[in-house]
Amino acid sequence: MSHALQFYIDGAWVDPVVPNVLDVIDPSSEDAFAQISLGSKADVDKAVAAAKQAFRTFSRTTPAERYDLLQRIIAVYKTRSKDLANAVSREMGAPLDFALNSQVGIGLAHLEKIAAVLKDFSFEQRKGTSLVVKEPVGVVGLITPWNWPLNQITCKVGPALASGCTMVLKPSEIAPLDAIIVAEILDEAGVPKGVFNLVNGDGPTVGQALASHPDVDMMSFTGSTRAGILVAKSAADTVKRVHQELGGKSANILFPDVDFADAVAKGVAGCFGNSGQSCNAPTRMFVPRDRKDEVAAYAKAAAETFVVGAADAPGTKLGPVVSQIQYDKIQGLIEAGIAEGATLLAGGPGRPGGLNRGYFVRPTIFGDVTPDMRIAREEIFGPVLAILPYDTVDQAIDLANDTVYGLASYIQAKDLGKARDAASRMRTGNVHINYPAWDAGIPFGGYKQSGNGREYAEYGLEDFLEIKGILGYEAA
Repeated sequence: MSHALQFYIDGAWVDPVVPNVLDVIDPSSEDAFAQISLGSKADVDKAVAAAKQAFRTFSRTTPAERYDLLQRIIAVYKTRSKDLANAVSREMGAPLDFALNSQVGIGLAHLEKIAAVLKDFSFEQRKGTSLVVKEPVGVVGLITPWNWPLNQITCKVGPALASGCTMVLKPSEIAPLDAIIVAEILDEAGVPKGVFNLVNGDGPTVGQALASHPDVDMMSFTGSTRAGILVAKSAADTVKRVHQELGGKSANILFPDVDFADAVAKGVAGCFGNSGQSCNAPTRMFVPRDRKDEVAAYAKAAAETFVVGAADAPGTKLGPVVSQIQYDKIQGLIEAGIAEGATLLAGGPGRPGGLNRGYFVRPTIFGDVTPDMRIAREEIFGPVLAILPYDTVDQAIDLANDTVYGLASYIQAKDLGKARDAASRMRTGNVHINYPAWDAGIPFGGYKQSGNGREYAEYGLEDFLEIKGILGYEAA
């Protein structure tokens, strides 16, 4: 990749102000396969200055002009789909088919959705003799994670462009190569210079410089709750808007009337998808106490269907987790589950048999979990499911809500009336009833320490807009 050691600033590929090279690790092999440059405050200053200058003209473009730009981006994105999939698969370990169909596919879905939203979106409203207008917030700093990199890049960059904002993107330094390809796509599509800027780097340096920069008007951050708190603190001195999509510990409540064989198998698949590295994964399964042995058998059987292997190995269903740090964290929590007395139903510590290198985790399921255990309270971010028994549905709902997080929850029930009532009681930004299909048009974001603000479709677009009231717009 010819631009891997450069940044994209003011419509050009440029070298870092201070050379600082980082290896990109293939989690399937633990070997370095590429290098990127890590930026500094000086690189951020250059990128923000370019975005600030570009905002003067880009903010004045019409919605029709921005719609046409998004259509050009979509066309180029499609031509680079395989390049994006190969990058994501190599840098974060997603099996190649999953990388193409899910990781790359979800990015395309966001771009197409925001274009459709923009086509019919109203940026002004008459109220008597006054006019209320929605205007771009300004220069935005975007910080995106490694687990669903294209999802988070496109659901930030898309609405930022649609609103008329300019931006500086700092992708995860762990999985940065797909973002470099995105910059190439935007360049080829004709995004005006300075509108989109890319600076690779780590959180304490580039992330902090963005969040604290006086000329950045808004921060949009996706990542851990711990890092989100640091971004908010850095942004506080300049009173900039901060939108955060943070951690989760999503509950999955199985009502007594469900088909347990089907509901459990789907619940395990939901937890293990993307190697368990999804902030909204249903990682706590609540089941009727008198059915827990039956559920345990179904869950164990489901876990055994997940073939763990290298991202490019035929038949791999579960790739590695992204890094040594993540692997060690997951292993520590698996050990904690055993030490605290949970029943190990499947998996356990260490790598699966035959895999001696790579950050591979055994698909793990714990039964007889109690709410006070670490595996029931902490975000594990790996293929580890905790099954907790309940005596009444009311108790299950209370236990499900007993967490600092509030990103998503899941309800399985044949009686839709009862499912809808339970959904109204969940303190989460999303509730999924009976494993519905994903929808790019539904707002995404959390309650409590899972963040604030919303992404996707018009809800994401609204978050990149300021509201201005113009009184006396018409004669009284």
